[in-house]
Amino acid sequence: MTGPKLLVVVGDVLLDEDIEGVAARLAPDAPAPVVDVTGGHRHPGGAGLAAALAARDGRDVVLVTALGDDPASETVRRGLGDRVRLLELPLDGTLPVKTRVLAGGRPVVRIDRGGGTPGEPDEAVREALSGAHAVLVADYGRRTAGVLRPYLEAAARRTPLVWDPHPKGDPPVPGARLVTPNAAEALALCPGSAGSSLGAYAARGAELAARWRAAGVAVTLGDRGVLLTRSGAGTPMLVPAPYRADGDPCGAGDCFAATTAAALADGLLPEEALQRAVAEAAAFVAAGGAGNPELWRARAASGPAVQPAADAFELAESVRARGGTVVATGGCFDLVHAGHVALLESARRIGDCLIVCLNSDASVARRKGRGRPINPAADRARVLSALGSVDAVVVFEEDTPQAVLGRLRPDVWVKGGDYSARDLPEAGALRSWGGQAVVLPYLDGRSTTLLTRRAAKAAGVALKAAGS
Repeated sequence: MTGPKLLVVVGDVLLDEDIEGVAARLAPDAPAPVVDVTGGHRHPGGAGLAAALAARDGRDVVLVTALGDDPASETVRRGLGDRVRLLELPLDGTLPVKTRVLAGGRPVVRIDRGGGTPGEPDEAVREALSGAHAVLVADYGRRTAGVLRPYLEAAARRTPLVWDPHPKGDPPVPGARLVTPNAAEALALCPGSAGSSLGAYAARGAELAARWRAAGVAVTLGDRGVLLTRSGAGTPMLVPAPYRADGDPCGAGDCFAATTAAALADGLLPEEALQRAVAEAAAFVAAGGAGNPELWRARAASGPAVQPAADAFELAESVRARGGTVVATGGCFDLVHAGHVALLESARRIGDCLIVCLNSDASVARRKGRGRPINPAADRARVLSALGSVDAVVVFEEDTPQAVLGRLRPDVWVKGGDYSARDLPEAGALRSWGGQAVVLPYLDGRSTTLLTRRAAKAAGVALKAAGS
């Protein structure tokens, strides 16, 4: 089979509802804020959100969940649309609805209502699990995973299974490849432990891995990243977050678990899958979390419902839509060195995303002359994308980035200290849409030209020594 592999998501779907507004006064009868409603939206949550996120890249995703005849279930069916294939269990009761009231983007109160009991699965569920390249269990404590436990135990013996647990849910089946509790869940599941140090979470992860007979437990720690532990006294692996993502974290755990399971389906090692998942979760939060309207736009006739976060133009649009600051910089980046890294890290701290405009191979050759670039554009883009400070890379063919900047329309355009803002040809274009060109300090004595000369000199010395 070519392309993305089949992922089966099993778990509890919720209907997430956000009521947005502004709170500028307190109620006269109680010290409670009065929220003047300005808007709102509803979308699938829980396992429904995880499945929708897993399907963003066009992956074939089957969602096994319990749905009923109530209005909330119908809203979820419409929200998932043609994003995933639904295999429904009967639901005795109503679908849970989680309502958040937000003022100025911050939750004021949450209201939970509804709930029911899932019924028995049919043969189609067993067949879907037997054909899966990976399984994700999104347990929200509503018993769907418990109903399917015999099937999940069999699946864990033959395919990677990721279990996103809940303190009120079922324990993961033995043999799970990864279990992904967050910090609060790990603490709740290990009530006798205390402390918030990495050592404390490593001990909890090892305890849970032994209790559940899981291959690994990945405890998500928010800004600190994720800590991968295994049963026993081995050294845990910390995967740091690529940057501090300021945004709505609602749904970040679902994004993390979905990305991890999808990566395992494609054959990545657990360590590789977690690195990808941490980066995707950070980008998801930075783009506005589960409430990001781009996530729930109707799927086009061809292609996924939402472009990957690394698409520069989609990213810039999404950051602007939520009032964030788009920062861009550009150059050849032929041999990425310490000066580049320092510049990119400083540029990223200015705003909410950093997009690198990268000269194509032909553009570099025209600017730098014969023998350049040393590395092709695909390799240069891959190196830049691997840096935690870089959110997206876009390659342009022209001699200057002015055309691509006209499409990106960044708020800030950054260059290194070997330029002056007055000299930048892009400065005028930035001013036309209210942007600003700035120059940042640059580490002295670092440049690709110096590195290539040094390498050529070292090669000459080595050849001379070999000849003698």
